[in-house]
Amino acid sequence: MGATKTEHFSSKVNAIAALAKAMGHPARVAIVEHLLKVNGCICNDIVNELPLSQPTISQHLKALKEAGIIQGEVEGNSICYCINPKAIHKLEAYFGKLSSKLNTSNLNCCT
Repeated sequence: MGATKTEHFSSKVNAIAALAKAMGHPARVAIVEHLLKVNGCICNDIVNELPLSQPTISQHLKALKEAGIIQGEVEGNSICYCINPKAIHKLEAYFGKLSSKLNTSNLNCCT
C-alpha cells in the first residue's frame, strides 16, 4: 500500500482530515449522537444502545478518542466518555466555512 503523503499538507488540513476520518463510520456517528443525548456515559451503556459487540464498540471509542472527538475518564472499572467540544467546534468551523463559501459563490459546476 502506498504512502498517504500527509506531510505535504498543512497541520490544519491534516487535523480536519483526522476528525473527518474518525467520524467516517456510522457506528462512530451513532456513538457521538448517543453521547450528546445522554451528556456522557460509560462503555457498557453504549453497548446496550447499539447493535454491536463490546469489542467492536471499544475499537470505535478508541478511534474517536485518538482523534480527540471524545474524552474518557476512568471511574472504577469503567471509563466515562464525553464529547470534546473543541473537536466539534473545529468541524463546525470548517464545514461552516465551506457552506458559507458555497452560499456566496456562483457555482454552476456540473448543473
